[in-house]
Amino acid sequence: MREVKKITGFLCLALIAGLAGCEKKSTPKVASSGTPGHKLGIRPHGDEEIKIAVDKEPEDVQKVFKYIDDHIDEHVELLQKVIQQPSISNSGEGIPESAEMIKGLFDKLGCQESKVYDLGMTEWGQAGNPVVYAKLDQGAPKTLVVYWMYDTMPVTQPDLWVAPPFEGRIVDGKTAGIDPAIKKVLVGRGATNTKGPEITQYNAIYSMKQALGKLPVNLIFVAEGDEERMSMGLRKFVTTHPELFKGADAMLGFGGSEGLMYIELTTSGTKWGRGPTVSDIHGIFKRSVDSPAWRHIQMLASLTSKDGNTPNIAGFNEGIVPLTPSEEKVLAEATKKVDLKKAAENAGVARFIADDPAKMIMMSRHGTAFNLDGIWGGNMYAGGSGAILPNKITSKHSIRYIPNMHSADILKKIRAQLDKNGYKDVELRFIGDQPWSKMRYDTDIAHAVDQMSSHFGLPNPSHADGDSILMDSGGSGAWPGYLFTNSEQGDPNIKPLGLDIAGARVGTGGRAHAANEYYVIEGAGKSFGMAAAEESIVEVIYNYAHTTTKPPKSGQAAVK
Repeated sequence: MREVKKITGFLCLALIAGLAGCEKKSTPKVASSGTPGHKLGIRPHGDEEIKIAVDKEPEDVQKVFKYIDDHIDEHVELLQKVIQQPSISNSGEGIPESAEMIKGLFDKLGCQESKVYDLGMTEWGQAGNPVVYAKLDQGAPKTLVVYWMYDTMPVTQPDLWVAPPFEGRIVDGKTAGIDPAIKKVLVGRGATNTKGPEITQYNAIYSMKQALGKLPVNLIFVAEGDEERMSMGLRKFVTTHPELFKGADAMLGFGGSEGLMYIELTTSGTKWGRGPTVSDIHGIFKRSVDSPAWRHIQMLASLTSKDGNTPNIAGFNEGIVPLTPSEEKVLAEATKKVDLKKAAENAGVARFIADDPAKMIMMSRHGTAFNLDGIWGGNMYAGGSGAILPNKITSKHSIRYIPNMHSADILKKIRAQLDKNGYKDVELRFIGDQPWSKMRYDTDIAHAVDQMSSHFGLPNPSHADGDSILMDSGGSGAWPGYLFTNSEQGDPNIKPLGLDIAGARVGTGGRAHAANEYYVIEGAGKSFGMAAAEESIVEVIYNYAHTTTKPPKSGQAAVK
């Protein structure tokens, strides 16, 4: 298990990508938070050895904490219900039902305005999935935007799961393959990326409203169904409806984001002028006919080092902004806290590329990648026979880049390298892009997060000066921060909303995109469970409402 730490992104330290689909489930009803009579028997703080000083919290915060502890069974059941609703953006399975479910949550919270927006076609030639927007006016001085994604990745290897991916089963740590001291863990697709953290957040907000009558801030929710598809629908929504965020002061989100672009490479007999040109043919002809499939493999090998870890693309890393001394200090501090063995176990990998924690942290928070996400063509039946000589092979690649690299420039360099290597016939298709964004730390919301982190015994916050180019703690990856940030971002055609952004929570989860994705329900040792995670969100919101270094956009006097 990982040590308890601040989580400022969607994922944890290092994650395995997962693909493909699973069986369809019926749409479940949303469980009601606060409904008595549930019998899961969840212990709010399990076997946690780390305790916060609840008696030192303000009276209002203590009331909310008690409400959370008293209603934790219902809160966990709500997470189970949301996990049971598939929401796979790449296939579309369960997306409309999920959007309506999320709208139902916002309605139950008492939002005066809530709506599912259908986006239609996006600029990348694909239909965007619905965005759910809601607004909760509490008559407070400050307005906080809350970002969610309700989509998940598919399931590739259902036989490797200890429980069906869309059941939301609670198992013990040993069964889940993590610390056996943990007694209750929820296993399911989306458990950590990101239904677990988001329902935790929802439960915290709902509990504040139930315990206190109203919230100390106004809220604007925006929940997208395309995060795993580069947020193509959200990009259209934010750029066409900026008025819906008018008056917002800050965003409860994440930190800086890397850039993430997707391409497809296709080798075909038709374009090559050799091999099968019309369709796949019988494999017997390989004795006398060239293979586009083998050509594709050789082409891919020409683009990377032998170990596959370094792109052999001229100028690929040009434009990278070097780290400042303060950013180097941040990474040095992070290196002291990382346990490579635990991080690898959490991610489900044998080991990282580097056995040196400093190198691994650098790669995670200031590194680039050229990945092979999938490849297809010809005989695709696992374990089956049948001789096929494919006439076309396609591979998909995700490319992660950082400030001040740009996707258009990277695309040109890949095309030039293909041509130079003798592969002018290989088709290069740009699927889409999610640009990088920086984060500014000297803000009320960032300070509110820091106060919570200190109180919950997390490592002392250490931020770079000014605007940081570092990715989220743990290298959690891309998110559409470029649409909202108050700092620089990587798309010259986008004017961001200019919001202060920060966020953190305690709690533990892992194996996003992989088999047996999990979220810890009852904590143990130095790992907090779900109740503490909810309480950390309560404290961030309370702290933000009472931390004011600049006047709210509402013009009202700040909360004392």
